[in-house]
Amino acid sequence: MKIFFEKISGSGNDFVIVDNRDGKFDDIDKSALAQKLCRRRISIGADGLIFIEQSGVADVRMNYFNSDGSPAEMCGNGARCTAFISHRLGLPSQIKIETGAGIISASIDGDWAKVEMPTAELIESNIELIIDELPMLFDHYNTGVPHAVTIVDDVDSVPVKFWGREIRFHRKFAPAGANADFVEVVDSHTIKMRTYERGVEDETLACGTGAVASAMSAARKNLVSPPVKVITRLPDEITIEWDENNRGKPTLAGKIIFAFEGEVEIN
Repeated sequence: MKIFFEKISGSGNDFVIVDNRDGKFDDIDKSALAQKLCRRRISIGADGLIFIEQSGVADVRMNYFNSDGSPAEMCGNGARCTAFISHRLGLPSQIKIETGAGIISASIDGDWAKVEMPTAELIESNIELIIDELPMLFDHYNTGVPHAVTIVDDVDSVPVKFWGREIRFHRKFAPAGANADFVEVVDSHTIKMRTYERGVEDETLACGTGAVASAMSAARKNLVSPPVKVITRLPDEITIEWDENNRGKPTLAGKIIFAFEGEVEIN
């Protein structure tokens, strides 16, 4: 069987996207396919695999799998890329996307994509943990998926893979685990962020749900105020906005980079 795909990046988060609105690939093992297609250097390579599918409650459904094959309820940059490809497939520039974390709104303007994210939930604040024999303070958020956010002085010097893995599997965040976000405050409207992502089990060049959690965590500490520009590892910029009075549903906006399209044959 041949699968037509499109490779796309949202500010550094890269995805393989497949149009499955006709249900042609409903019966394949999507988890195994994600592991196969997302392997870097020996396959297409990506942080995740997205199937755009029919939805009974929205314009499309985003069915997302991490590179290790695990499904995820939500991916912010994945949703932005889903909106972009959906528009390329003929859908309007403003659509509703069904995700595992609820229905979100999305809009496209050229290579710029903006999505309204799920309401950010602060699960617990000021969690004190010892990581690599160092005391660290975390805010635990759910922005569609769980994130543990900590403020650091110099994000470039952080051993993200080492610390991130320890945080991701820490008993405090069991059993689901948490993505780990390291945040450096640049000014009152700008932060730099690096993220260790569950399911990828490595640092990624960007993380949309992590950008929301990081911006809101820094704002909770009165270090920034919206709109917040988040500088990703690519480097690129993601803009996070929300109503500071009720801290309701935030928006995530940034550039989309279309890489290439092609066909891959699977057994």
